Amino acid sequence: MTDSLARLTRDALSLAVSVAFCGHVAAQQLELDPLVVSGSRSAAASFDLPFSVDSVSARQIRDGQLGINASEALARVPGLVVQNRQNYAQDLQISSRGFGARSAFGVRGIKLITDGIPASTPDGQGQAATFNLDSAERIEVLRGPASVLYGSNAGGVVQMFSRDGQGSPRIGAGTLFGSDGLRRNRLNAEGAANGVGFLFNASRMDTDGYRDHSAARRDQVFGKLSFTPDEYSRLALVYSSLEQNATDDPLGQSWQGYKADPRSVTANALLYDTRKSIDHQQLGVNYERHFADATLQATFYGGKRHVIQYLAIPPAAQGNARHGGGVVDFERDFHGGSLRWLQPLPSAIGDLRLALGLEYDRSQDDRQGYENFLSSTRLGVKGRLRRDELNTVTSLDPYAQLTWQVGDWTLQGGLRYSNVEIEVDDKYIDGFNGDDSGTQRYRKATPSLSVGYAFTPELNGYFSVARGYETPTLGELAYGVDSSFNRSLSPSISTQYELGLKALLGERARINAALFQIDSDDEIVIADSQDGRTRYQNAGRTQRRGLELGLEAQLHSQWSASLAYTYLRAVYDSSFDAGGSRVDSGNNLPGVPRTTLFVELNWQPLDGLSTALEGFYRSKVYTEDSNREKAAPAYAVFNWRAQLEQRLGDWTLQQTLRLDNLFDRQYVGSVIVGDSNRRYYEAAPGRSWYVGAAAEYNF
Repeated sequence: MTDSLARLTRDALSLAVSVAFCGHVAAQQLELDPLVVSGSRSAAASFDLPFSVDSVSARQIRDGQLGINASEALARVPGLVVQNRQNYAQDLQISSRGFGARSAFGVRGIKLITDGIPASTPDGQGQAATFNLDSAERIEVLRGPASVLYGSNAGGVVQMFSRDGQGSPRIGAGTLFGSDGLRRNRLNAEGAANGVGFLFNASRMDTDGYRDHSAARRDQVFGKLSFTPDEYSRLALVYSSLEQNATDDPLGQSWQGYKADPRSVTANALLYDTRKSIDHQQLGVNYERHFADATLQATFYGGKRHVIQYLAIPPAAQGNARHGGGVVDFERDFHGGSLRWLQPLPSAIGDLRLALGLEYDRSQDDRQGYENFLSSTRLGVKGRLRRDELNTVTSLDPYAQLTWQVGDWTLQGGLRYSNVEIEVDDKYIDGFNGDDSGTQRYRKATPSLSVGYAFTPELNGYFSVARGYETPTLGELAYGVDSSFNRSLSPSISTQYELGLKALLGERARINAALFQIDSDDEIVIADSQDGRTRYQNAGRTQRRGLELGLEAQLHSQWSASLAYTYLRAVYDSSFDAGGSRVDSGNNLPGVPRTTLFVELNWQPLDGLSTALEGFYRSKVYTEDSNREKAAPAYAVFNWRAQLEQRLGDWTLQQTLRLDNLFDRQYVGSVIVGDSNRRYYEAAPGRSWYVGAAAEYNF
């Protein structure tokens, strides 16, 4: 530990002692049965719902955390694997019960939503970086069969809800700095005035990055206005933006390169100056109105996203007339909306509720590809045009859900009819590069049924089953054998089963346990990858079986504990050929650890002082379908955090101290599944320190 870090630690401990003399014992209480809307579509106690759904509270999202990546908050949810890739050009890796594990960039196969606005395109590709954690009231995570009612590519659902501006107006500012040149500054204002709630947050994050060539700057803005036009209605306007200019992309590492120097990058990352720029803006409107016992909910949104990405594809590979080049450049316009009607129904027996909805989403990319060179000595620059397309993805999905509670039984059934259309309009037709236009339409009804039974007021059991499907993304359809549109690729069809128990142990602890099995046909896998292009195919059958266990416990007025354990056996259930190689039945799905564990012990001896120890374990992870390449080894790491708060008149002051990877463990934090250059590995940082301070003034 450096002298400066030692001084910072001593100062923080001295401050904690000073607070102890003026503070008093805190009565910290966990929220064991939060209200959620995921799955049921209307607010309900999560304990009573017959499926797996968790809520991460504002305190868990913010206390002692950096507020940069959703991985900070989601690690405590069983069934999820969330990896911070230390690469801001490629976003997080998130998988839910194995869905989304093979995504090379962004989030694949999981529905991301923020304030009712999709953070996923209709074809299933999402960006968790658009989440603004500073404004979050809670994050809900839905897993298992009930998630299919959110459409195709919903192997799980992650929803972030921002808080409304309430109370007297207040303004604040915060700063954070730490290892690898991390600096983050933010400004915020929130409250209510003249019946209008307001929330504003702006932040800038800079980092040199743990690995070489991984520097990034991220600017985020979030704004929300909340209105109550009358006693029956509520209206909210939500704006958010994300800007990253020339974010370095360190690419993956070979095993030899990682072992020699975990901070290293391949020479091509420097030679081609691999990088990515993002400019994302969106505006949404949420409206809710009550009509007697019924409720109408409506959401409308629109936005723009511009991305320029420089890849490390050699000029020789681009000699193929059909190659799309080494620079990706697209401007995306997206918009959509949803309508939902919540209606209680007269019933002679029990409580009957109906939810009817319609969701429409449209995303259109004006996409170009360019060579990433001007000559043999001028690399990593924009060259000649090699691709010019208009890519449009549209979905229109009606759905219905019925919830019936009678006595100790809860029955919930739903049906969604999903319509997804993917269209490519090729405008670059030159010689051997023919017309690669094409259209694919996918239609599927996805039913879900859940049955719950309350054995006692403190013990609920449930069984859930559903039929879902996962369409190919636009990127997976882009490259076929004879054309840049892979018409042979089919959706993956899955049948999901879940059996669970939820138990309240008095008012001090809650345990959730779930057994699940997922049988899939036509899993979408990598067929081959060469010259910077990856081609996909369907692979027969897969099976995922597992156990999830979640625990929240108030051990004492000052002590609390959390645990999230997942065991997942994800294998191919039939053999297939890919890229000239045989993949045997029984092989493990790449990117899916068999065991993950999160534990946290939190101590809050006084109002204004809390500290916690976090522990993470992940078993080894295979990197490709044959399981012959070196798997990323298992690892266990521990983190420590402390947060202090003082209230001095109208001022509220906060200080944060955080130490990650306490024992300086060297490990692979994430893998790039099926990388054609066999650079599968992405190193995680060693021991890291962070110090932050914030001040807020209440008018």
